[in-house]
Amino acid sequence: MSYTTEIKQEIAARDLEKHCQKAQLSALIQLTSSLKIARGNFGIVIRSESVTAARRAMFLLKELYKVDTKLEVARKTNLKKNNVYTIEVEKGGKEILEDLGLYSSRGLEIHPGHDIVAKNCCAASYLGGAFLAYGSCNDPQNPSYHLEIALNELDYANYIVKLISRFDMQAKIAKRRSRYVVYLKKADYVSNFLALIGAHDAMMRFEDERIGRDLKNSLSRIDNCEIANEVKTIRAAQKQIEYLQKIIDSGIYEKLNERLKNVVDIRMKNQDHSLSELCEAYQKVYGDSISKSGMKHRLNKLETIARSLEE
Repeated sequence: MSYTTEIKQEIAARDLEKHCQKAQLSALIQLTSSLKIARGNFGIVIRSESVTAARRAMFLLKELYKVDTKLEVARKTNLKKNNVYTIEVEKGGKEILEDLGLYSSRGLEIHPGHDIVAKNCCAASYLGGAFLAYGSCNDPQNPSYHLEIALNELDYANYIVKLISRFDMQAKIAKRRSRYVVYLKKADYVSNFLALIGAHDAMMRFEDERIGRDLKNSLSRIDNCEIANEVKTIRAAQKQIEYLQKIIDSGIYEKLNERLKNVVDIRMKNQDHSLSELCEAYQKVYGDSISKSGMKHRLNKLETIARSLEE
């Protein structure tokens, strides 16, 4: 089962108040239905490739309007050969559309009336219905976070974006062939959207994968940083060993003052130590504390001496 299917099944299993049921059904009908007018009677024909969306639409129609529905299942002839579920409401279509804010004296509406989504809970249910109809979301194991709803009309896509923005999320629109895709890419937005539409289990799975990936990436960055620092320390130590060896071989070592001799000795005996470790070793051997800046100053002085020997 795909992650998108899990989300849709969770949305469809929710118990909603009547006003939220209307909002969800309004979105499902807006996106998946067409009108069938015969002998002055308005019929509604819903078509969907999602069995979950089809079942939810049938349930809501019967729950809210007690209407008889006719279901047909056909297989598409394209390469995917998905099933297409067709639900037909033969009578009372006009009254249903009017009650859902999708039909008025002006005719069919581009989006439902304000009353349908006035409450935030209803707006969230409406978005859940839109996702049921044509939504999809990348599996959380995919590091590319992406949730989208594919729509036919630009005006309607702008309406969905505006509805999402009510909940402090910034959705964007992209044109994909003949459709307009409303999408969210930020991980926080995807997670918040899933929680908003009631897919809490899917949201928790998303967060588990996200946190695990972020933790792994953080540990990897820490490891890489530590490795880089260690390599830097080793290279610096090798360079110091080389010029200290020149000082020893040249006989200049015997002419150095005691402090510089001590630094030469402690470095030559601890060739893999970092600057901090050298300071600790110095204090332990000579009973005299030295700061990192002090150690670095003396090593720089010894390097200057070694360079003068080369010249």
